[in-house]
Amino acid sequence: MLVNLIAHTNDPEKTVAAAAKLCYSDAHIETLLDGLTPEKTAAFLQRLNDVGHASPIEHASFTFGIEGVSRTFLAQVTRHRIASFSVQSQRYVRLEDFRYVIPPEIEAIPEAKAQFIDSMNEDARRYLELVRTLEDAHTKTFMAEGLDEKAARAKASKKANEDARFVLPNACETKMVMTMNCRSLINFFQLRCCERAQWEIRAVADRMLELVLPLAPHIFAAAGPRCLTGPCPEGRMCCGRQAQVRQKYSEMKEKVLNHG
Repeated sequence: MLVNLIAHTNDPEKTVAAAAKLCYSDAHIETLLDGLTPEKTAAFLQRLNDVGHASPIEHASFTFGIEGVSRTFLAQVTRHRIASFSVQSQRYVRLEDFRYVIPPEIEAIPEAKAQFIDSMNEDARRYLELVRTLEDAHTKTFMAEGLDEKAARAKASKKANEDARFVLPNACETKMVMTMNCRSLINFFQLRCCERAQWEIRAVADRMLELVLPLAPHIFAAAGPRCLTGPCPEGRMCCGRQAQVRQKYSEMKEKVLNHG
């Protein structure tokens, strides 16, 4: 799994503070950024937190490159609708190099791991067999319609990919670029840093938090699962580990902010 921060709003906290300043003062656009010292910026952000005014933080966004995650992860992360996604296409990219994600619980049991790898190898073989069968058949059809063999093969290749991908497993690796504004990120962290989130998306969320925290420490000061700032909202489904979770994120934030 690889999670990189590849772009973000320039000076995200000052941008958010400028938006907040406009809401609460008779400021003019030409001078909106004037006087926004680090201290005043922090004060504006604290005021937003105190009154629960979240819309100004939508003006700052972060873009991540994510690789080595499964299609299962993709199905979950795209449920966060206030975000932008660009995902490697299984329609245009043929998976000659078939890669997959092994869940830790399977990795930990040798017999299960062996069964899983056998299944992945079989899926890869069947996928490539199906691609070749479809490509050959489509090439003949396109040649019969008047295309030369090279053009027919190129057109058939894409058409074969889009149907052969139906046999690919959820474990199959994918990669993406994802952009979220700060408000969406905070919601994402509340849901996906939770112990009840699936292990893969929780690991990605934790890494994303580590990457954005140094750039916007006031905005993300309380970021993480909801139990960091109040009672667990999961009711009977609660993990029962609130103290350990709070300690985990306290130590993580201290390490990121103080030690890099």
